[in-house]
Amino acid sequence: MEEIIIQLMDQWGYLAVLLLIFVENIFPPIPSEVILSFGGFMTTYTEMTLPLVILFATVGSILGALVLYLVGRLLKKERLMKLAEGKVGKILRFKPDDIRKADEWFTKRGQKTVLLCRFVPIVRSLISIPAGICEMNMGKFFLYTTIGSLAWNTILCTAGRLLGDSWQLVSQVVDQYSSIVLVILIVFVVVGGIVWFVVRGKKKETPAEVEPKASDEKEGE
Repeated sequence: MEEIIIQLMDQWGYLAVLLLIFVENIFPPIPSEVILSFGGFMTTYTEMTLPLVILFATVGSILGALVLYLVGRLLKKERLMKLAEGKVGKILRFKPDDIRKADEWFTKRGQKTVLLCRFVPIVRSLISIPAGICEMNMGKFFLYTTIGSLAWNTILCTAGRLLGDSWQLVSQVVDQYSSIVLVILIVFVVVGGIVWFVVRGKKKETPAEVEPKASDEKEGE
């Protein structure tokens, strides 16, 4: 994969940077750190400039994010709620109310995650889908995506230029960073899932516990 990326960038320059980052946003397994750090390194021995590499990379990031955002808009909250009402919802133990609450949370507090998640591998691309499903304001989505992508691209491209021939060290550092982040996310999801099931189970038990007490009081009277 790395050799193919390098060949394409050597041949097509800025255009390759834009297209590769665009595809990487839709298909996260493509290593953006290789594209960006090598793009930065290329500015040391070609006529390519660092600002333009960052610019083309950011345009590619925005376009890729918009594609996934539109996919989310096509899915729509209403369709997910219908799925939750059917067999899929029963299998996954999701209810329409769960989706409604998730939508409310994202609308109130989750929109800033679009910005923060641009610094989290894999999630930085996928966050665009729930943003589309929850019909996040496109202007805000565009703004947060641009700021986050610009910052991420600037850091990696600049690192690639400063490291020169050792630009591949960026990939190694990002790989370690990605592994740590993924472990944290898995732990967070597992713990969050356990808490959710426990809280949900207690809510189901509460009505059953209250009714006998009410009946006992009537008998005492």
